[in-house]
Amino acid sequence: MIGMMFWAATGGIALIVAAILIAALRRRGETEPQGAAFDRQIYRDQLTEIERDQTRGVIAPEEAARLRSEVARRLLAADRETGKPVQAQAARGPANTLVLGVVALVLAAGFGAYAVLGTPGYRDLPLKTRIALAEQRRETRPDQAALEAALPPRPALQAADPQFLTLVEKLRDAVAKRPDDLKGHELLARNEANLGNLTAAWKAQERVIALKGSDATDDDRLKLATLMIEAAEGQVSPEAEAVLNEVLQRDPKNDTALFFGGIVNMQVGRYDLAFRYWRQLLEVAPQDSRWWPEVQARIGSLAEAAGVRYTPPDAPALAGPTAEDLKAAEDMTPEQRQQMIRGMVEGLNDRLAADGGSAEEWARLIVALANLGEQDRAKAILTEAQKTFASHAPDLARINEAATSAGLTP
Repeated sequence: MIGMMFWAATGGIALIVAAILIAALRRRGETEPQGAAFDRQIYRDQLTEIERDQTRGVIAPEEAARLRSEVARRLLAADRETGKPVQAQAARGPANTLVLGVVALVLAAGFGAYAVLGTPGYRDLPLKTRIALAEQRRETRPDQAALEAALPPRPALQAADPQFLTLVEKLRDAVAKRPDDLKGHELLARNEANLGNLTAAWKAQERVIALKGSDATDDDRLKLATLMIEAAEGQVSPEAEAVLNEVLQRDPKNDTALFFGGIVNMQVGRYDLAFRYWRQLLEVAPQDSRWWPEVQARIGSLAEAAGVRYTPPDAPALAGPTAEDLKAAEDMTPEQRQQMIRGMVEGLNDRLAADGGSAEEWARLIVALANLGEQDRAKAILTEAQKTFASHAPDLARINEAATSAGLTP
């Protein structure tokens, strides 16, 4: 019924537009004879005025004769024009046909394109229906195993050291023989992840949590959820979502759980819920959170999809020397200036060691140490940063970029 009403409405509008165009052409043709008749009447009135003025002696006979001759010439020209509108109107017949043809062609092209590209007969989706469909997608989406099985084979991250591969193979054998070895499963989860064997990594991490029982931490659970998401190439499975929800029940301000909570709701079409997760992240997470820059950059478009007017907060400025520090440095000797720089680098190093920080701050520390000539320390920080951000490709890429610019990698 709705589809029939749609087609009837669009067809009616098209016919009205066509009628308006044709009527406009007809009116244009009718204006020409009316204009010629008006001109003829003016010229006749002028002849009458000339005769009256000559009788009253206002103009001389010679001037009257000249004026009558000029007006008569114009009257004859007007008389000749009176036959042309009929011809123009007749000539306008093909033009009307052309207009009708163009209108028909446009209508046919429009309806044809809609029939191919659109969804004729598709009903409008009220908000309640859209939410119901999104929740249906959430309930029927594939599980972790199905998501991974649908992916193409994953290429190796890089050529691994043969000795390292041998050690990992021995570790696998040892863990298989001792399934309750907590330390062995922790090592296996880490090394499988480093090799890009993400399925084996999250299964080992799942065993770690099972062995720890009530002693398992939110960090353990987040590592499991992150590995599962990485193994599914960014898709959040029901199993991974359950782990994230468990973390949020314990810690509603956990930035990693909030980030992926937004991701899973975007994947099922609940942009309203996704926006709430990400807005909560920006409001409660520290600005040095690894997720803060990405959420800050993308939440504007997410708000539009959710139908919300929202202005995201400005991106935080990275910690660095203040204006007072720079002014004081102008009066320092090179040795004092070097000492100030070293103090700032050490302060950044201590803060990252104690509280952690963003990938950008780790990258700055790596470059700073390399510039100070402390290559060994820079390499040690690089190794630690690569382990810290191993499960997040964008951050890991930033770390590796900093290492290259610092000359730590070929």
